[in-house]
Amino acid sequence: MAASLLKVAATNLTKCVRHTLPSVRAMSSSVPLRQGVPGSVWNLGKLNHVAIAVPDLEKATALYRDVLGAKVSETVPLPEHGVYTVFVELGNTKLELLHPLGEKSPISGFLQKNKSGGMHHICIEVDDINAAIVDLKARKIRTLSPEPRIGAHGKPVMFLHPKDCDGVLVELEQA
Repeated sequence: MAASLLKVAATNLTKCVRHTLPSVRAMSSSVPLRQGVPGSVWNLGKLNHVAIAVPDLEKATALYRDVLGAKVSETVPLPEHGVYTVFVELGNTKLELLHPLGEKSPISGFLQKNKSGGMHHICIEVDDINAAIVDLKARKIRTLSPEPRIGAHGKPVMFLHPKDCDGVLVELEQA
């Protein structure tokens, strides 16, 4: 009797795993991870960078370059985004140091609430940003601009509303 109950439970569990979302299925080593949303024409890629808003860009750059020994980029102004950026190379990903540029910088408001700075957003690559945006909007995920804009790497990017992403500001970047 116990053996038949175990067999029924195993069969039900197998059926359940086949119908769960890919992110849940990824927790089981026996079920292969499938990137992307079932039936979608776009796929989620690797973590491109974690962005950190900093009140003192020179001090933060010196910390990563001179104290921690990381390779850092030159400071690049991005007036269309209202930020200065410095990228810190980490081998498998990057940190993006952000500092306000101009009166309407979104980083100014963030630093007013977080005087010492802090994590601002994560950036994840996608293989087809336009398809991703259409799909996410259809799933009621809000974007912070109507169309993609060119980001710090010269590629199209789109920011997703943090209230729709578990409190995290998510940037999607064309791979």
